[in-house]
Amino acid sequence: MTTHDPLHDPILSGDRRALARAITLVESTRPDHRERAAALLDGLRDTGREALRIGLSGTPGVGKSTFVEAFGLMLTGQGKRVAVLAVDPSSARTGGSILGDKSRMEHLSRDANAFIRPSPAASHLGGVARRSREAVALCEAAGFDIVLIETVGVGQSETMVAQISDLFVLLLAPAGGDELQGVKRGIMEIADLILVNKADGDLKATATRTVADYAGALRLLRKRPNDPEGFPRAMAVSALESSGLADAWEQMQTLATWRRDNGHWATCRAEQAAHWFREEVRAGLLARLDTPEVRADMTRLARDVAEGRRAARAAARDLLDDLGN
Repeated sequence: MTTHDPLHDPILSGDRRALARAITLVESTRPDHRERAAALLDGLRDTGREALRIGLSGTPGVGKSTFVEAFGLMLTGQGKRVAVLAVDPSSARTGGSILGDKSRMEHLSRDANAFIRPSPAASHLGGVARRSREAVALCEAAGFDIVLIETVGVGQSETMVAQISDLFVLLLAPAGGDELQGVKRGIMEIADLILVNKADGDLKATATRTVADYAGALRLLRKRPNDPEGFPRAMAVSALESSGLADAWEQMQTLATWRRDNGHWATCRAEQAAHWFREEVRAGLLARLDTPEVRADMTRLARDVAEGRRAARAAARDLLDDLGN
């Protein structure tokens, strides 16, 4: 008889405290915690539960937290269970993180059908914490219908969020041509939906023009094979007034349904699983370098390279050869 982790059954019953403890477990770097987390995730693998995973990114000050709260409250008002995994900026020097999303989403954090979990991004590419994918799997096992993965900001490295989401939403502010030029082509290419926020008050007309600008830019990009007609698309919303959110949600559902019906959903998830397998192998190999002996060798060889006694390529080859023996 298989013995499950003590967190297994509470997670399946939707216990938010157990879910929070499980996410803390998967984020831990302690070897015993990593082993327990792997066993827990394996035990939850065949639950048959599947959430819609929505990646959300946007420039600082665009109102991501306001949008997530308004959007999340709209969804919970429809009877949906919503999990928010908010990856906060971390200090490169101290590793500290603001982790202020719960205070910025005061109403949603008190909603019985919502779960908010801030996680420090640390040094991981794209602001996506290394264990974010495992946290998503835990939220699915806990029965959440929608998982929102809110990332740090906009940049070329933000394309990593596409590897843990079914849909990618880019949130932008009303802006002019210069700001449009500042949005990297790479992130535009992976965006399924561009939402121009703050389409209210004096900015409403500007937001309408901005939507037209981004719609034109999207038409210049090559159409992707996993998109139906009309996608990707740009829309105006106001998180402050909760306007346009229902339309945006309808478009997300339309795209998700089309991808399911046309086989792209399963293919994408399989490719993501293979990607994260490769990432786990890379991470495991890098972990093998983090020993006192290897660090000492690296320091010695780095000094030789810096002082011109060894070529960088030769020194690296020697270190790797020693690891293989």
